[in-house]
Amino acid sequence: MSAIDDLRKTIARLRGPGGCPWDQEQTHATLVRCLIDEVSELIDTIDRQDLPHMREELGDVLIQVVFHAQLAEEAGQFDLEAVAREVNEKLIRRHPHVFGDSKLATSEQVLVQWDQIKAQEKVKNGQTASPSSLFKELPPRLPALMLAEAVWKQIEKKQLPAEGIVDTAQVQALGQHLSEESLGRMLFEIAAASRANGLDPEGALRLHATAVMKQIEGSGGRDDRHP
Repeated sequence: MSAIDDLRKTIARLRGPGGCPWDQEQTHATLVRCLIDEVSELIDTIDRQDLPHMREELGDVLIQVVFHAQLAEEAGQFDLEAVAREVNEKLIRRHPHVFGDSKLATSEQVLVQWDQIKAQEKVKNGQTASPSSLFKELPPRLPALMLAEAVWKQIEKKQLPAEGIVDTAQVQALGQHLSEESLGRMLFEIAAASRANGLDPEGALRLHATAVMKQIEGSGGRDDRHP
């Protein structure tokens, strides 16, 4: 029996009769904060290159995965085996350059192919594109700064109209003189100024990023300058 099987049995025991009252009370929703906390702690060990504690934090994240699968299994929906099978099949399907006859030379080509295969899968599954799906792939719980970066990445990737959203000339000029140190200082000063004026920089940036998405979705991703 594998260590994964042992972990599954432990979680099932904690949830079962005579198990732990706290574990028995949990739902998918109540575990969301736990998942966020555990992932944050894992990221911290990665940032610090703390390999011994990284192994521990990976285990804590794995507990969350197994726990959610256990809840689903109890409800007759799916189990950990189905989760692993589905993601394994997806990895094979989206890497034909490894498991098939396709040949790719660069990571950029891999990413393009991944998106193409993903789009084909959606069509096959009856998922049609709509204006509301332009930013559908972005996790809504991303921290605001990561969300803003991801929104801009989608704008560039899908060549969505950016007129009135950012001053591209100013962005390019700023980028020429930007370094990790100067960017960090700038962001810290913004956070300090926000604090001094009773403003929430996280909320403000999230609100603006959301407004940008709505603006582009409202136009259907069209650039009205070019009919």
